[in-house]
Amino acid sequence: MEKIKNCLDKIIELFCIVIMGVMTVLVTWQVITRYVFNNPSIFTEQTSQYLFVWLVMYGSAYVFGKREHMQISFVRDLTSGTLRKVIDIFQEIIITIFVLIVMIYGGYFSALRQMGQVDAALQIPMGVIYSAIPISGVFVIFYAIHNIKVIACGKKGK
Repeated sequence: MEKIKNCLDKIIELFCIVIMGVMTVLVTWQVITRYVFNNPSIFTEQTSQYLFVWLVMYGSAYVFGKREHMQISFVRDLTSGTLRKVIDIFQEIIITIFVLIVMIYGGYFSALRQMGQVDAALQIPMGVIYSAIPISGVFVIFYAIHNIKVIACGKKGK
């Protein structure tokens, strides 16, 4: 499972790096076309907005996998030993339930409903953009299972 996690980490890392690089080029071109040529490019604006959404969704899954996400740890920090493990596992289970219901179930049907709507500028189905929600949800579920295993086995963990 650790090998799969490391491979997934590298894939998401690379994907986010590529998205960030493409966004940088697109936004730079957008600025040039807007202020130098006085003719803004709609294509670059829409594409960079959608890429930003994907960057946020996949980046948040990546950060969750690293267990570097923001968390309220006041109660957990007051405990130690087994109780701390129980609280950490409970937190992962609650997040898993939320992700299953909202991101995977809700995101899947939302993306499916949007497949019939086409973006005016890019001429792609909006469901393709929305697909980042359930896909990143699947990554979060994998990471949550991995985190629970790590916590339960007493290996590294925050």
